[in-house]
Amino acid sequence: MNRFEEKVVLITGAARGIGLAIAERLLSEGGHVFLADIDGDEVERAIDRLPDDDAARATPVTLDITDQAACQRTFATIDEEHGRLDVLVNNAAILDVSPIEGLTIERFREVTRVNLDGALVCTLAALPLMERSGGRILMTASIMGLYGSPDAVPYSSAKGGIVNMVRALACDLAPRGITVNAIAPGFIDTRMARLPDGGHEHDTEYFKTVYLEYRKIPLGRTGCPEDLAGPAAFLVSSDAAYITGQILVVDGGVTATF
Repeated sequence: MNRFEEKVVLITGAARGIGLAIAERLLSEGGHVFLADIDGDEVERAIDRLPDDDAARATPVTLDITDQAACQRTFATIDEEHGRLDVLVNNAAILDVSPIEGLTIERFREVTRVNLDGALVCTLAALPLMERSGGRILMTASIMGLYGSPDAVPYSSAKGGIVNMVRALACDLAPRGITVNAIAPGFIDTRMARLPDGGHEHDTEYFKTVYLEYRKIPLGRTGCPEDLAGPAAFLVSSDAAYITGQILVVDGGVTATF
């Protein structure tokens, strides 16, 4: 399929993980993709690993999504080069594990500034370009924004904010022909699955026993970034033209259990 041929896309947090998987999928379907990340060197390395045809349509962008002026400059550059933006994927976020005993308001604000405010900063900066011909905005939420979890007040609050930001933006932007949706990943094998001690959440005996052996995750496995790429591509494609304000949970069924 070439659903994104001639489409212009910007994806934040695209150096690795879910953001990179979405970028690879949209590039494989013909898109012109700006891969934005605060780690610009890693973005360039990621593009170097792409097939030549896809790499030719991939542009690296070093971007701090909390910097309003930098976001505005980025979209001004896209305007100069392409005159349009069809898809914005707000995926960038930082990991946080904050036991309540040591949680500070400063840490809470730091996490929400990136994981919640950053998505809105990018969206507002992109709107003048996107509203010319409509388009698709996709957010990366989380099942942690839908349900509670220990040691996660900042992260869950930010992702819960993303969930309702999607719904509110969908109402505001529908008259401009822009749809707004989100994917909500479950347990995905990315850098965010790393524990503070350097171990991997999915390697713990508790996780392997409860979530895999006893199938708290009904599909019996953790996800990989590529499991998110297909659902994301659907939501930002013309196939989803009548879908807006929705949160698509991609979690192997874990939220279907109790």
